[in-house]
Amino acid sequence: MKKKILVVLGVLFLAFFLWRIASLIFANKQISSQRPGRPPVAVQIDSVRHSAIIDTREYTGTVHALYQYIVAPKVSGRIVRMNKRIGDWVKRGEILVRIDDAEYQQATAEAEANLKIARASLAEAASQITLAKQELERVQSLQEKGIASPAELDAALTNHQAQQSRLELATAQVEQREAALASAKIRLSYTVLAASQPGYIGERYIDEGSLLAPNTPVFMVIGIDSVIVRTTIVERDYGSIKIGQPCQVRVDAFSDKPFTGRVSHIAPMLQQESRMAQMELIVANSDHLLKPGMFARVQVRIAEKEQAQVVPSAALVRRNGQQGIFVLEQDKPEVRYMPVTVGIFNNEWAEITSPAIQGQVVTLGQHLLEDGSQVILPKTVGENSAVPRSQVKE
Repeated sequence: MKKKILVVLGVLFLAFFLWRIASLIFANKQISSQRPGRPPVAVQIDSVRHSAIIDTREYTGTVHALYQYIVAPKVSGRIVRMNKRIGDWVKRGEILVRIDDAEYQQATAEAEANLKIARASLAEAASQITLAKQELERVQSLQEKGIASPAELDAALTNHQAQQSRLELATAQVEQREAALASAKIRLSYTVLAASQPGYIGERYIDEGSLLAPNTPVFMVIGIDSVIVRTTIVERDYGSIKIGQPCQVRVDAFSDKPFTGRVSHIAPMLQQESRMAQMELIVANSDHLLKPGMFARVQVRIAEKEQAQVVPSAALVRRNGQQGIFVLEQDKPEVRYMPVTVGIFNNEWAEITSPAIQGQVVTLGQHLLEDGSQVILPKTVGENSAVPRSQVKE
């Protein structure tokens, strides 16, 4: 009897166990049928805009003076006067340095005296040639009358030729003394060093009282009414930048003040090692804020449009080798993938040349999305009315 009871209890327990398993399987199937294939994705969205867009390239470079030159003597001597220090402004032709000129003054006086002697010799030679000519004419007249002998005529002719040679020698000596005097005056003028161009004293190499050798640097003068910014451009941008293109320059010393310039020179070759080319910008600097040696950040406009269909550049994704965006459906929290053609592109904004887009696009979380994915939208969406001024044509 007990054995039959145990069998009945075992059958009942097995039946209950099987019923419980079947119930759980059926419930799981119902839950699975009600649950979507992919969970919704939280995203950020932004609006499509129609505004101006500018494509810029950023480079780094160094500020250089428009011109600079070294003030150095061509003669030796001791400095007796220096009246400028670094940072002082100098005008064109202003005297910067005076060298002791006593020796050169004496050389000039000696050259003047030698010239006077040469001119006196020339005057004497001119007088002698006049007398010799008169004597020759007199002897020739007497010979025609049969009074003077041929020997007297030969003597008069020889004397005239000798005086002529003496006159030529005296003339050459005068020219030589004049040249020597001019050289002495030039060397004397070298004792005064003046500014050939206006500018600032950038460097002062020696002090008053120093003994100079020829070509010893004394001052460096720089002109910074305009400055040159030298930088390099990569091969990818070489064909997009032309001489005359506008640019903006910023330096750390005046980070809140942009300086306007233009591309002035582009090297006709790229360096083989770096695949970069040298580029120079000319920047107006009437207030003299930009100084040579400053580190500069350069922005050059590559392309721009007055009116373009733009989206945040973060909205762009790549699927199957093609760029596209996810566009939010108007009546439900669902997105659809749309392949697009991109025009001007910068760090913040991208121009969509085709197709025309309306509504809002996904800017964050799109890497988890597929066409038709459900999304969770933020409670508030900040919409900007225009592209930032940094990317808008001024």
